[in-house]
Amino acid sequence: MIEGALSVILGLLALFVVLWLYILLPAGMAERRNRSQLIWVLISIFGSPILACLLLLALGETE
Repeated sequence: MIEGALSVILGLLALFVVLWLYILLPAGMAERRNRSQLIWVLISIFGSPILACLLLLALGETE
């Protein structure tokens, strides 16, 4: 009984971490730099979230 509840909690925690890494982090970074959130989330999903974050840091803000 407790093992089942623990696995559900760990599964939800893992889902939250993946959601944050692939969607919320790049979208937040793109918004702060006045860039399209959708494009950067797609780059994160189809490429790599680390690559998307590094590219956003390198490109900086738009004018």
